[in-house]
Amino acid sequence: MNVFTRRSFLKSTAASAVVLGGAAVYWPRSGFAQPTGGMTNLLKIPALETGHAEGGVRVYDLTMQNGVTEFFEGYQTPTSGINGSYLGPTLKVRDGAAIRINVSNTLEEPSTLHWHGMHLPARMDGGPHQVVSPNETWASEFTIKQKAASLWYHPHLMGKTAEHVWRGMAGMFIVEDAESDALPLPNNYGIDDIPLVLQDRIFTRDGRMDYGLSMHSRMMGMVGNVPFANGTYAPYFEATTTKLRLRILNGSNASTYNLALDNGANFMQVATDGGFLEAPVEMNLLQLAPAERAEIIVDLVAAEKVMLLNMAIGGGSSGGMMSGENNNAPAFPFLEIRAAAKITQSADLPSHLTTMEWLNEADAVKTRVFNLEMQMGMGAMMGGGNSHSINGKVMDMARIDEVVNLGDTEIWELRNVSMMPHPFHMHDVQFQILDRDGQPPAPNEHGRKDVVMVNPDEVVRIIMRFEDYADANAPFMYHCHILEHEDAGMMGQFVVV
Repeated sequence: MNVFTRRSFLKSTAASAVVLGGAAVYWPRSGFAQPTGGMTNLLKIPALETGHAEGGVRVYDLTMQNGVTEFFEGYQTPTSGINGSYLGPTLKVRDGAAIRINVSNTLEEPSTLHWHGMHLPARMDGGPHQVVSPNETWASEFTIKQKAASLWYHPHLMGKTAEHVWRGMAGMFIVEDAESDALPLPNNYGIDDIPLVLQDRIFTRDGRMDYGLSMHSRMMGMVGNVPFANGTYAPYFEATTTKLRLRILNGSNASTYNLALDNGANFMQVATDGGFLEAPVEMNLLQLAPAERAEIIVDLVAAEKVMLLNMAIGGGSSGGMMSGENNNAPAFPFLEIRAAAKITQSADLPSHLTTMEWLNEADAVKTRVFNLEMQMGMGAMMGGGNSHSINGKVMDMARIDEVVNLGDTEIWELRNVSMMPHPFHMHDVQFQILDRDGQPPAPNEHGRKDVVMVNPDEVVRIIMRFEDYADANAPFMYHCHILEHEDAGMMGQFVVV
């Protein structure tokens, strides 16, 4: 792979202008410029929330709130967050634990909080049916029934998910178990085990990051040109160990990230959305679609500096609005890792991480086909029509699209019949990828997943088993995780009976 050097990379990030709602927005520029001396802000580490015990239940208290955040010195940006002005704490739970999450809403409008990737009853999912009104509290109570994984949480209000996430409401949700306890992986939170919420935003000259949909962003999703890691602009992290574990979340609205190290070094991916891979996978370029997660191990040497970059990878060359569109974010640096002059030796990476229970295609009792569709009429692009659908249907809260039997194993065949990729996400279950256009998935996708990128004209088959929870009256969602597509109707509902 051809990896930029730091010098050539920074040279490539020359000042540029984009248009949002008719207003020119510049970056780098003025107070938002890329520092000539490199990254200058210490990476913020989200608070670790382990809850408190109440009668055998682990209780977590979360408050959705508005506030202001100083991303750039001297600029006060209106934002929203959970237990703070932007983003939220990292929740840590254990497999088998009974938990209750109290979600209070101090916003001036309704919202929800969805536990993305979690296996749980539909009524506790925090989807669009579990609305929390202003000045009210909703309690989500369930038992953790899944392996160690890096999950996350975010709003899921019908028609407003994209705006609420854009304003800053999201956080990570870590599950640990006996297996993760036993592995010699970096696990000292904030020291060698780092949550990394990657996002991009667009700012006006006065420091606001208004959510305003243009013709382009209605169709393609909101893609920014200012990168953040954990809500920190131009961040660096001071490493004190020879191995660093990054729990990476693509928390963007619509951007696909292509992550690499600026020195061209390889790294090891040890986990995907739903937990550990069976064995580490060596990589030098990691693609993450919106909402996908990956855990990687980066090797360091004393006094070394290495940059985690988003690589600019182009698409087609036909010209026009869709030219080169793969929703890849522009090239920019996400995080500089600075190893101390003296660093502690980490344990060797184990060659075996977990044993997967592989689902057998022959055990599937049903195959369902889902066509991911977009309409390109001018009315749709201007917001005058429904442009995003699944199987010809736009999301309807009152309609159940699929009925699944508890205990069944099914295959879902995802067909992208549109001109751009769609990250497909389903609630409740972790699935396994059977194939992409008949070919096996890449080694780093060979594990438990809840998001899969489906490329234009591609057919992806996934297999899953529906266990534990059935409720004929409470649906789960499946949808594209480009949040503007989800809000525009590329979402459906299923119940387990």
